[in-house]
Parts: sequence; structure tokens; C-alpha cells
Amino acid sequence: MGLLEAILLGIVQGITEFLPVSSSGHLQIAKELLGVQLENNITFDVTLHAATVLSTMVVLWRELWRLLKGCLSRRFNEEQAYVIKVVLSMIPAGIVGILFADPIERLFSSLWFVGLMLLLTASLLTFAYYAKPRKKSEISYRDAFVIGLAQAAATLPGLSRSGSTIATGLLLGDEKSAVANFSFIMVIPVILGKMLLDLLSGEMAAMTISNEVLISGFLAAFISGALACKFMIEIVKRGKLIWFALYCALAGAVCLIGTL
Repeated sequence: MGLLEAILLGIVQGITEFLPVSSSGHLQIAKELLGVQLENNITFDVTLHAATVLSTMVVLWRELWRLLKGCLSRRFNEEQAYVIKVVLSMIPAGIVGILFADPIERLFSSLWFVGLMLLLTASLLTFAYYAKPRKKSEISYRDAFVIGLAQAAATLPGLSRSGSTIATGLLLGDEKSAVANFSFIMVIPVILGKMLLDLLSGEMAAMTISNEVLISGFLAAFISGALACKFMIEIVKRGKLIWFALYCALAGAVCLIGTL
């Protein structure tokens, strides 16, 4: 993998991690186009995920700092309740990651499956756009767990994590900006957990990839991720998810046609 491929893949990861178009699906498409094998490159994968986590923390640092200060209080408060909701949302993804990691990993090589899941993402975003549920003042514990179920389902390649979680929150009637923030905050511990498992697997030590390639991919993912995160929060507030539904439908159709 050269510098150009690393930068392009970093940009794809950074943008699609936050936009509701499936980062896993687009990385698979990018791999096919560039001829780069990503499945076994644990080092590069961890580097890109570290970049997107850092970009999330930079964009949402005020919210994260508020939660951290609230958690240090001896009295139970709304910040501690929010953290409990984040923990609840992590449970389904954790179970899926532990029990079904290998079967899901095998699906990443199927461009047909990626296309099918992109069409499912388009359907979910469209449904969330036109649905008019009763609005709620805050995300409940039940809602947090249900959104977590959507995040767990989005481990499938082509099914957008941000699209699934945001659309689910909107269908539950949660406020737009609250859903966007929760969607991006709840993924931080999940990605960190996945990175830890990759590090503990010992496979990174066997990888041979230059520091220049890693740094290039990291910077590309971080910069594009920070911009995409801010952009997506504004898009959700304005309720313009239908355009991403159209894009996912088109991308999914192209993937399916490409497998014929």
C-alpha cells in the first residue's frame, strides 16, 4: 500500500464513519477499486479507527468534558444518567462482536452483500425521514438500548452505523441534535474496545507497513472525520437525511450490478 492509497482510504474512512452511508461498505468498495487488501491489515485498520475516535472527541469535546465533570459528582445527575445510557447502548454491539465476529468478517468479501445492506440503509433513512413519531424531551434508557441494537446490526458491512442509530433515534421520537450527539458519543467506547481487541490479538506485530503510510492514513482520516462529524450534526438538525438515502440506494444498486 502506497501513500496515495493510504490517504484515499483514510479520507473514505473519515467521511463515511460519520455520514450515514456505511464506512465498512465504502472501504470495501474502495478496496476493490484500488486493489488494496484490507481484511488482514490490522495495523492500518486500528490506525484509521484511532483517527476517527480522536476526531469525534475533538468535535464533541465540550459535551465530553461536561460528562466527565458530571461523573465526578457524588450525587446522581443527568451526566451520570447519560453515561449509563451509553453503557446500555454498548451491550448489544459487545455481544455481537464477541459471538459473531468471524461470520461477519467473512461477509466483508461479498460486494453483493454490501450492496444489499446499502439498499437497506437507504430504506431505513427514507422511513425515518417521512415518519412523524411523537417527540420526546430526552433519550430514555429504553431508547438508548434500542439504538444500541441498531448499532449492533450495523456491524454488517454496508449497513451504516450512524445512519442506523440516528434513524432509529428519530423513529423513537428523540430530538434531532440529541440523537446525533448520542450516536457519535456512543461509538467511542465501542471503537476503543475493538481497537483493544485488535491490539491484544497480537496480529499487529506481524504486519509490515511503513510509518509514512500509517501517518498519512491517520491524518487523512482525522481531518476528513472532524469535518464530516460537524457536517453530519448540522445535517441531522436540518432533517436532510433523504439525500443520503438516495445516495445509498444508488451505491447499493451499483454494487449489485457490479456483481452480475
